[in-house]
Amino acid sequence: MSKLLVYQSLWATEQRIPDTPERSYEERFDEVKAAGFDGMSVDLGALPLEQARGVIPEFGRTDLRGLVTAFPRSIEDIRPAIRFAREIGAPFLVVVGSVMPVTIAGMIPVVRAWLAIAEQEGLPLHFETHRHCITNDLYITLQLLDAIPELELSADLSHYAVDRELYLPLSAQEKSHFNRVIERSSSFQGRVASGQQIQLPLHFPQTARWLELFKSWWADGFRQWRARRPESEDLVFLCELGPREYAITDGEGRELSDRWAEAQRLRRIALELWDASA
Repeated sequence: MSKLLVYQSLWATEQRIPDTPERSYEERFDEVKAAGFDGMSVDLGALPLEQARGVIPEFGRTDLRGLVTAFPRSIEDIRPAIRFAREIGAPFLVVVGSVMPVTIAGMIPVVRAWLAIAEQEGLPLHFETHRHCITNDLYITLQLLDAIPELELSADLSHYAVDRELYLPLSAQEKSHFNRVIERSSSFQGRVASGQQIQLPLHFPQTARWLELFKSWWADGFRQWRARRPESEDLVFLCELGPREYAITDGEGRELSDRWAEAQRLRRIALELWDASA
């Protein structure tokens, strides 16, 4: 029977407090394991590949599952990221493609080239819905989905909430556009945004209506994923609450929320939605 596997992002465990050293990888992996997460994701945008190799022993020590997000800057740049992902047992590679042609005609061969390399290497790709990359905005991504039927997404819908500068309630057209993304998403990411802020503190009362929107998107995504996937497969949900500048800070540079507590809350929300989607 399918399970929802909830991962925490290694990047999201960074504190980035001035004059305070980061905790060791061992401490962070132990904390994530103790909290009941299924895996840890390595972000190669925050940790260069050679440094990332230093965390490989932590996966074996803690038995956490691996996942990788890559930011390839050329066609061949994706190959070492795929091989690293395979080393840590990742079920797929999340791609934030940093080759960014201006036109859809220029984008299609880039995506197809990456997909061809992934097929050679034997690991699927999930293209993240992320700004400042080849899937920079909602409308471009809709065109890519039309042009490349085999394209699979990793839905971090916070980026497109900001991209479209959404206001609530959503229009019928907006709902339709987001549903097209959701129905092509093979993994999901946990962060709540508004039309103006990429990462909202979950405990603020004014966040509640945005949290409900994202919960509805995740619930729809879980149901649609179950309907098209065999029961032998598992779905990945990645909690990815970034440090500043993603996290909102006060005038002293202190974060306004407890991201670790919020990651655990997102984990509970995702598992509840998963159970309800059966």
